[in-house]
Amino acid sequence: MRMSKMFMLTLREVPADAVITSHQLMLRAGMIRKMASGVYNQLPMGMRVFNKVQNIIREELDKKGCQEIFCSALIPSELWKESGRWDVMGEEMFRLKDRNERDFCLGPTHEEVFTDLIRQEITSYKQLPLNLYQIQVKYRDERRPRFGVMRGRSFTMKDAYSFDIDEAGLDKSYQDMYEAYTNIFKRCELEHSAVEADTGAIGGSVSAEFMVKSEVGEDEIVFCSGCNYAANMEKATSVNEEVSTEDLKELKEIHTPNVHTIEELEKFFNKNSKEFAKTLIYVADGKTVAVVVKGNREVNETKVSNAIGSVVEFELANETTVKRVTDAEVGFAGPIGIKTDYLFIDKEVADSKNLVIGANKTDYHIENANYGRDFEGVVGDFRNVTEGDKCTKCGGTLEIARGVEVGHIFKLGTKYSESMNANFIDKDGKSKPIVMGCYGIGVERTAAAIIEQHHDENGITWPLSVAPYHVVVVPVNIKKEEHMENAIKIYEKLQQMGVEVLLDDRDERAGVKFKDSELIGIPMRITVGKDIVDNKVEFKLRKSEEKEIITLDEIEQRVKEEFEKNNVKLG
Repeated sequence: MRMSKMFMLTLREVPADAVITSHQLMLRAGMIRKMASGVYNQLPMGMRVFNKVQNIIREELDKKGCQEIFCSALIPSELWKESGRWDVMGEEMFRLKDRNERDFCLGPTHEEVFTDLIRQEITSYKQLPLNLYQIQVKYRDERRPRFGVMRGRSFTMKDAYSFDIDEAGLDKSYQDMYEAYTNIFKRCELEHSAVEADTGAIGGSVSAEFMVKSEVGEDEIVFCSGCNYAANMEKATSVNEEVSTEDLKELKEIHTPNVHTIEELEKFFNKNSKEFAKTLIYVADGKTVAVVVKGNREVNETKVSNAIGSVVEFELANETTVKRVTDAEVGFAGPIGIKTDYLFIDKEVADSKNLVIGANKTDYHIENANYGRDFEGVVGDFRNVTEGDKCTKCGGTLEIARGVEVGHIFKLGTKYSESMNANFIDKDGKSKPIVMGCYGIGVERTAAAIIEQHHDENGITWPLSVAPYHVVVVPVNIKKEEHMENAIKIYEKLQQMGVEVLLDDRDERAGVKFKDSELIGIPMRITVGKDIVDNKVEFKLRKSEEKEIITLDEIEQRVKEEFEKNNVKLG
């Protein structure tokens, strides 16, 4: 491609509303342009990268016997009502009506659509297993779109769905997809980890997220230093503190004027935060929820939502609600006598003795409160893991890092097939629900994650496998005949080899051309300049500061070497 003919809009300045590196560089390199909050148009340079990611996905899934289809993004509400998710998806779903007042949505995900397709076509165990996938735009009305394509309202997703006759079949399909995902992200040169994750609104029994460590990641990932345990914070667990053997003490009400926070309580009582239990009040779909955790812990809202089940809206209660359920000002809530619809007690609180809690009375706390004697509730794991906790698998120390989710795989089981009557006839002539799995990869998010891991102060440093072009040929001065003639010959020769190559034939200074090639992230640069009189050119790798002077006859071999070194097919 001749750059003089390209629709390529690079920017020198960092856009004011772009906070993270990938967003900044996607805009500056002319990959995307913003149309509305969370909505982006994809430009030629971006399309080439996104298509490369898609092609890698297709190749790895096809190796596992998956088949590609394409479903409508416009979905009738009836399918979502059958599965019970029409209301569960909440305000995140884009809903609309046709001219006949029928309800539709723009698909945020496609479990219902694939299940509906399969139930119409599959009748016998002989037709299974199957794994179908599509690469399609999804739509979600994010409350806070941010970070460019990392969290947008429309985005391209590869979603795949497996259909098996039993759990053993699902286990194999799940493992096949796990291996395919590992290969996909390896080919994209992404350092990643597969971690245990919450299944969320998708549902199912087991799921794993493929996470890329990144300081700008929205998710917190828990890793064990002693074994291979890794989990999203929403799912992560740690060893409980040892059960206290202390004797129970007499309950005491203590006047604590204007003492609200754990920090203030520590000073007032001269005690460690572990000796307190704090009570947080939430509202879940109109129901009030109290959660009690140790003073040094934070509530894991996902675990609480899962304990309630099928929660759409979950948020901290406002001051009015807190006063209603506690009969006190904010800061004095406690589990004794609280008037909430749900009361959840973290296991560490239940195992502790003689804790300080709120008295549900303004300016008062209670000393020596004990679960079982003084208050009851549903006991479970309702806390976040903290750095330094012990691993439940090996006892090793847990560490926390931030990460970006680029892929997610689920064992759905029969969640959708049972609710939507997607059945098959087994060998014994009995009707059984199809056992399903679900597997997603965000295309643009994967590209953004690659940028987060592959960039420097000058721009993007694309891996060869996903770079928009492999080589850029730069004639230093297009007005010099020997520069342009040789640049064109090199350009045409590389094209014949199957190399994706740019010819920077713009009437610009060489420095401008170099800046753009570094910003865009082209892996190899061939500069035709003063050395051409000796039939030599400058060869430079984007990820290296070294510049090689090679002959025209060496170009072909030198480029081939880079393809071989990076395990990328040529042509």
